[in-house]
Amino acid sequence: MKKLIVFLTLLVVLCSLGAPAFAEEAVKSVASAVTAPVPNKGDTAWMLVATVLVIMMTLPGLALFYGGLVRVKNMLSMLAQVFAIFCLISILWVMYGYSLAFTAGGGVNDFIGGLSRVFLSGMTSDSTVETFSKGVVIPEMLFMVFQLTFAAITVALTVGGFAERIKFSALLVFAALWFTFSYLPMAHMVWFWGGPSAYADPSGFIFGKGALDFAGGTVVHINAAMGALMGAIVLGKRIGYGKEAMAPHSLTMTMIGASLLWVGWFGFNAGSNLVATGTAVLAMVNTVVATAAAAFSWMLAEWLLKGKPSMLGLASGAVAGLVAVTPACGFIGPMGAIVLGLLAGVVCFWGVNGLKKLLGIDDSLDVFGIHGVGGILGALATGVLASPTLGGTGVYDHAAGKVAEYSIIGQVASQAWGVGVTILWSGIVSLVLFKLIDKVMGLRVAEEAEREGLDTTSHGERAYNL
Repeated sequence: MKKLIVFLTLLVVLCSLGAPAFAEEAVKSVASAVTAPVPNKGDTAWMLVATVLVIMMTLPGLALFYGGLVRVKNMLSMLAQVFAIFCLISILWVMYGYSLAFTAGGGVNDFIGGLSRVFLSGMTSDSTVETFSKGVVIPEMLFMVFQLTFAAITVALTVGGFAERIKFSALLVFAALWFTFSYLPMAHMVWFWGGPSAYADPSGFIFGKGALDFAGGTVVHINAAMGALMGAIVLGKRIGYGKEAMAPHSLTMTMIGASLLWVGWFGFNAGSNLVATGTAVLAMVNTVVATAAAAFSWMLAEWLLKGKPSMLGLASGAVAGLVAVTPACGFIGPMGAIVLGLLAGVVCFWGVNGLKKLLGIDDSLDVFGIHGVGGILGALATGVLASPTLGGTGVYDHAAGKVAEYSIIGQVASQAWGVGVTILWSGIVSLVLFKLIDKVMGLRVAEEAEREGLDTTSHGERAYNL
């Protein structure tokens, strides 16, 4: 009994000595659980849907849109090119693309990220990233795969500039290299920053210049347009261009593709808000009205100048509106979006029918005329229409915790930085890569293969067996 009493006494003393430590750890654990931000299930569900919508933009949206525009002998090859690029970029993005685009790059952070997330190192299903609001997070893996879809469609967009004449093997090499040296630096320069809780941290070069790009006017559209333009220049014109009829073989397919692009674009634009808030709704509304206005203004311009409104004109105008509103969608009001759409339809109509002839370049599917011209217009117009005096949201100052004073001239100057850097960076990188690949392995298929069509000569199949 004495031994039992002594043992119990010692146990009580030891527990009393350890109690403060145990209590302190318990308090810390509870505090951590209370303060650690947790993803909202609604935000997570919305971003899952947005990611699927952007995948649909590429497969099958862009593939059908482009496929319908080429001649029947190249339909299947266009589908294969877009499909293969999506698969390739998905793998490269997970291996190293996400890390180089969306992590800090140390001494070269202005232009490219680091290697901390190579092969998704350290990322789990519980990892989170901050959104545009302090303390509001979403799963990092979800943000990663959402951004994967942007990278894939950007690379796929380039193929429209040199369609119907490029080697499939050369295209895949170009896609991998262009993704690495053009897309990743542009994504980092425009979109990388420390987040609202660490706003003073180093950011990408163009972000640091104050340029606004809500969903990819520079990163996606101008970037892809310059790649397409350089490809069209280096590869040269298609055999028979300007002498033989090269009408689209299926405007039905093109209309279906354009419609899928429009629906998928809601994930592209509204999803770029990263959370399901009023700003996502604003981006969705703007994506509807700007696109509708652009399709209508293109149709009217074509009706006036060519005598008849075409289905191709409506579809092209819709894409022009989608492109132009992309950088602006979360910053401008619906009335501003309508104005932007009306301008985009007319300006891109000129880009396809006027500028293309002035340049004398065979941009097969008018990537530069629509994505380049529309992207430049949208990026610069964002600087004007985002002004609160014109119904825009202005720019939120995270350091001050309020909307900052707005200068239209100052913001347009910032937008011009984004446009200029994108044109130069993508143009130079694209030109160098095309020249290099052409020297090493050749870019263009043989004349006989081009005349027969890429469906059979490159893939041994036909789109239609009637």
